[in-house]
Amino acid sequence: MDKQLEKLRSDYKNVPLPNDLDEIVKNAIQRSKSRRRFPIKSVTGLTAAAVFVLSLNTSPTFAKSLSNFPVLRNVVKVLTFTEYTVNEPTYKANIKVPSVSNLKNKDLEQSLNQKYLKENQKLYEEFKKEISSLEKNSTEAHLGVDSGYEVKTDNEDILSIERYVVNTAASSSTTMKFDTIDKKKEILLSLPILFKDKSYIDIINKNIKEQMIDQMNKDEGKIYWIPEANLDYSIDPFVSIKENQNFYINKDYKLVISFDKYEVAPGYMGVVEFIIPTNILANILVGNHYIR
Repeated sequence: MDKQLEKLRSDYKNVPLPNDLDEIVKNAIQRSKSRRRFPIKSVTGLTAAAVFVLSLNTSPTFAKSLSNFPVLRNVVKVLTFTEYTVNEPTYKANIKVPSVSNLKNKDLEQSLNQKYLKENQKLYEEFKKEISSLEKNSTEAHLGVDSGYEVKTDNEDILSIERYVVNTAASSSTTMKFDTIDKKKEILLSLPILFKDKSYIDIINKNIKEQMIDQMNKDEGKIYWIPEANLDYSIDPFVSIKENQNFYINKDYKLVISFDKYEVAPGYMGVVEFIIPTNILANILVGNHYIR
């Protein structure tokens, strides 16, 4: 163990640093100091989120050094690539764009990063158009958008990334998207891939409705829009998950089904999630590598 520790220290000391690292750090600090508030008409570019991210993006030597270092090789996975911000009295935007790095499957890495960048660029452009429309019609309104991400699971087998968008106007809405990656095979997982056939839909539906009813019986503050609840609502009740319903695999290797705000419950319930017991899925899983 002492020899391994000594080798690790030696490897760390011998990691080559880029010649321009000092200049990279200096420029990033200066840029960070100068970035405070952006009027809507002046927000035209992308903003690096941190010195570390900037170094990765501007210095291939620095990024390569980190990926070669045994301790950090498995750490560099999901970073904030760039950020769009607007900070006006009645208009607020905070849009963080994630970036996946260190995948050997560069096609998958590039595909994910392009998707993240495009969907957030679109979100920002739509936000600007909405503001322009309000200003053109001399309409006073508060408008906000908050978009970001969270790494839900990061272990030796799985990387699950959550991306959220919260829109605020007269009321607020929240939508979620998830990507779950097999880190060893380096493939993007979907819900159908996990199962032998489509019978998982009915099995999961039944369990989710059971969980909903149980929660409502225990807590009168919880309401779900399902026929079994016998509620007098003039909205379409939840009947079934989609074939590609939002999901992720948590750190305990359990399947988690996610519903957006207003999708299956009143807005005050927010985003709701259900952990599906593995024992009811065991017979239809293609294997126990992902869900156990």
